[in-house]
Amino acid sequence: MTAAPTEYSPRVSRGAYLRLGRELMGLAWKRVPGRVVLVFGLQAVQVGLTAAIALGMRSTVNDAIQGRAHSALVAGVVVALACTSSMFCTSLVGGSTLYAVEKTALLDLMPQVHRDIATLEGIEHLERTDVLDRLTVVRTGMWMLMFGLFSAVRVFFTVLQLGVTLLLLGSIDPWLMSLLVFAGVPLWWERLGKRGVIRAETDTAEQVRLQRHLFEVATTAGSGKEIRVAGSGTEIARLQRAAFDEAVEGRYRALVRASVLKLAGWILFTLGFAGSLWLIVYRAAHGHGSIGDIVLSITVATTLRTALQGTVSESSGAAQAGRVIAPYLWLRAYVAEERARVQGTAMPPETLSEGLVFEDVTYVYPGTDRKAVDGLNLTIPPGSVVAIVGEYGSGKTTLVKLLEKFYRPTSGRILVDGTDLAALDTDAWRARSAAAFQDFGRFKTVFSHNVGFGDLPRLEDRAAVQAAVADANAQELVRRLPQGLDTELGTETGGVDLSEGQWQKAALARASMRTSPLLFVLDEPTASLDAPSEQEIFERYMVRARSLSRRTGAITIIVSHRFSTVAGADLILVLADGKLVETGRHDQLVDLPGGRYADLYGLQAAAYSAS
Repeated sequence: MTAAPTEYSPRVSRGAYLRLGRELMGLAWKRVPGRVVLVFGLQAVQVGLTAAIALGMRSTVNDAIQGRAHSALVAGVVVALACTSSMFCTSLVGGSTLYAVEKTALLDLMPQVHRDIATLEGIEHLERTDVLDRLTVVRTGMWMLMFGLFSAVRVFFTVLQLGVTLLLLGSIDPWLMSLLVFAGVPLWWERLGKRGVIRAETDTAEQVRLQRHLFEVATTAGSGKEIRVAGSGTEIARLQRAAFDEAVEGRYRALVRASVLKLAGWILFTLGFAGSLWLIVYRAAHGHGSIGDIVLSITVATTLRTALQGTVSESSGAAQAGRVIAPYLWLRAYVAEERARVQGTAMPPETLSEGLVFEDVTYVYPGTDRKAVDGLNLTIPPGSVVAIVGEYGSGKTTLVKLLEKFYRPTSGRILVDGTDLAALDTDAWRARSAAAFQDFGRFKTVFSHNVGFGDLPRLEDRAAVQAAVADANAQELVRRLPQGLDTELGTETGGVDLSEGQWQKAALARASMRTSPLLFVLDEPTASLDAPSEQEIFERYMVRARSLSRRTGAITIIVSHRFSTVAGADLILVLADGKLVETGRHDQLVDLPGGRYADLYGLQAAAYSAS
């Protein structure tokens, strides 16, 4: 099997930015074509109005001085109409842009990001800080992608406006076009400042996530009880504040540097602007221009300053979008590379005849060199009930995740009846699996759907749901619910809340929906249940495991920290530091002198005896 990468750093080319721009504009055109036409058309009109206002002002002044009152009046009316039209265009362009940004970002871009993240084969990306940091930035600033696109469009038209104003100045004196140099400096320095801001956004994303998590921990009822009993509220508040301050300070330093660069650029432009005005007045005073030329020059130079400020502002908006564009393109490149991996197409067998074989399987968590599973070689016969035990961090849950194709082995392979697990179609393999995980889901919907999610084709099959509830020993729970199976769960939607143990029973019932799995996984399935319930459920599931074994040759995997529940397994695997250190039946391992299983079993038995 292809090794999973320990580091991932996709490079985003300049061409990717251009392709993204075309793609976003295509989405906007598809979603709101009329608004796109308005934005482009009205901004083109504004460029022409800039020249009309300046030339009209010169004509008005010159005609008035030379006594051509009618011509001066006509020119003045034209100027007034042009100014009014320009303001109207500015307002309409702003409103149309905002509408297009909101529609496209909310209805196209955000759902696409959710689909990309949710439909990747495994769950590695949901546990990687490099992915989560960028996802945090994208989720909170998705609208800036479209805003940045329209900012870039406005930059294009304001640059045209700058060109028109410079040509008008050049018609008076070519030296006045040197203002272009002074105009470019603020743009360049603004860009340098925004690059630092973008880096700071990404560098502090982890602190932002940490302070948000600590805030939720401190303000959630479930964790709030423990916080108050432990008296740790003040400490959590201090840690939350420290994370918040660290994030704010990092971003503040970047903003200060960007502001200093922006101020320096504007000072330089102001000096150039003042020199240009002096040159215009000097020429007029020495008979090289009319009063109208002075008015034209001042009007155009003022317009130049406004156009430049608009260019800088829109460039700033486009650059701010870069803090989202770069992580967004990074995520897309990551998703594309993950999907480009060879995907399995083979169908799983109807029944297991050879079982599961691990051939030198090793798994290393991305970004680390720690082997969560280290060189595992193992054969699990079909129809077996297998228990996995070991101390915390020994690799038990990682092994389960490898079997469910949540992770890809870094090296080695897993065979299912002789076929590499990687070659099996992932959806088809998972459709032949059933599982209850220790970090089970709490789906805020009606109870029957909470259970029925375990087998979507039978979501509305009441008989199947009731049978699964019975397998999980959850009938009494259903009887106590106000509307039974139709009870809405979750206080957020006006439903009822369940205790931890009740949620776990719902998860166990969900895992019982499929009647012919090849792999049945119980990962700490009763950790939140009392001892009598735990014992009864394990007895039920041992019966279920034997039934599945006869029906499909299914292999049942049980991960549990309570040794009394695994004694009836056909095979017990003892893991330590990712390695398989002992295998055998309970009666074999418990009598093994100096064995790890025997030691752990003895410690737990002594603890229960003492209690």
